[in-house]
Amino acid sequence: MQDDATRFTALYDEFYPRVFAYSRAHSDADVAEDIVHETFLVAWRRLPELPADGPLPWLLGVARNVRLQQRDRGRRRQTLADRIAAQTTDQDRATWDIADLVVDRAAGLAAVATLDEADTEVLLLKAWHGLTATQAAKVLGCSKATYFVRLHRARKRLAQALNAPAGPAPATLMLQHQEGKAS
Repeated sequence: MQDDATRFTALYDEFYPRVFAYSRAHSDADVAEDIVHETFLVAWRRLPELPADGPLPWLLGVARNVRLQQRDRGRRRQTLADRIAAQTTDQDRATWDIADLVVDRAAGLAAVATLDEADTEVLLLKAWHGLTATQAAKVLGCSKATYFVRLHRARKRLAQALNAPAGPAPATLMLQHQEGKAS
């Protein structure tokens, strides 16, 4: 039993931050903590089944399944709107450097906000979590070819959203969002 406990402790110490980052990208901090705890509970129970050559995709797949079981569609959309409003401020725009001038952050956030959850997840697995195509496909529970199709479509929809005519300014969206919460 000591070997299992040692193996699990090492697994937890190494992968907790990445599983939390994955969970946090899709939910509130308190919900993300619940997802991570449930993920590692499953990992403890199924420790002999964990792939020895790289358990991260397996762990993220479990985290994804846990998240999907807990999801509440309205709450997720509300959380995303809150994050976008919180991340786009006048102070942010005043402190942009040359890299921020290349890609307009507010337009990028607005474009990502138009994507559905599946597209956002496919893009984040590659760009944020740095997974290979094989690993990302494993997380999504699909073949590598299907993953590439989903990634291509998500990138295409993101490009379309970035090229769409500009809507209301982020500050206007934030005010509309706050007014909607008050009513």
